[in-house]
Amino acid sequence: MTRVAGIDCGTNSIRLLVADCDPATGELVELDRRMTIVRLGQGVDKTGRLAPEALERTFAACREYAAVIKELGAERVRFVATSASRDAENRADFVRGVLDILGVEPEVISGEQEAEFSFTGATRELTGRTDLERPFLVVDIGGGSTEFVVGERHVRAARSVDVGCVRMTERHLVVDGEVTDPPTAGQIAAMRADIEAALDLAAEAVPLAEARTLVGLAGSVTTVAAIALGLEAYESERIHHSRISYEQVREISGRMLTATHAERSAIPVMHPGRVDVIGAGALVLLAIMERTGAAEVVVSEHDILDGIAWSVA
Repeated sequence: MTRVAGIDCGTNSIRLLVADCDPATGELVELDRRMTIVRLGQGVDKTGRLAPEALERTFAACREYAAVIKELGAERVRFVATSASRDAENRADFVRGVLDILGVEPEVISGEQEAEFSFTGATRELTGRTDLERPFLVVDIGGGSTEFVVGERHVRAARSVDVGCVRMTERHLVVDGEVTDPPTAGQIAAMRADIEAALDLAAEAVPLAEARTLVGLAGSVTTVAAIALGLEAYESERIHHSRISYEQVREISGRMLTATHAERSAIPVMHPGRVDVIGAGALVLLAIMERTGAAEVVVSEHDILDGIAWSVA
């Protein structure tokens, strides 16, 4: 077994996985998995730059993660940065700060590489399942982008498009610096049109209609699942590999887009950092299910982080 650490720094959150991996047997033993909402992508869509306060929030999380990695004695570390840091003019400041704290340089990967990692992490333990039809369509709904990957045991086609819960919220639901509470019908329609255009782009490279099992990753999907399951507290074991129907996703999406900030905050499993962006994230998931005709989504807690860990091992 090799003890490794994988860090995934996205637009909305930064996450750490420390695990013992055995590539020969495919066994991954999780030692520590944690997530911090840092909103690295705050304002990037509008300004093209990473905000100083967003960088500092991210560096504070990196310092916490460095202590965990040292305590657990990970032999190898890989830090992968995704959508927000791809887009930013001042990404050199981000790279320098991470290198100083963790001793490794963040790899600002392409959307296609991101999709490869997500697919490996999500499907490695599903390949032996006889109750799930192939090919899989893995969708990773992030803060700034969504990755689409179709494959059986290996990736056949992948595409990353610039729709995510933070980007859609900032682009369509923010007026004078404040999130509309709740959004207007016009705002929701504009957001939906943006998502549909992105799905058209994804479909140019990825045969969405050929997929037989939809696998959903990341916080928007797991939050929808937790609400659908009626959980009073976040329970990873119950969420992982749960199967949420199209009807449940449609109902929750509608509820999140018509609820006020206070009503969304009152949902027991709602992370404070997702209160303002869950409506957009749920709408992205709903649009994907409608486009593909998926009757359900299989929710995975194993995602790009697990793919990063396997790549290190």
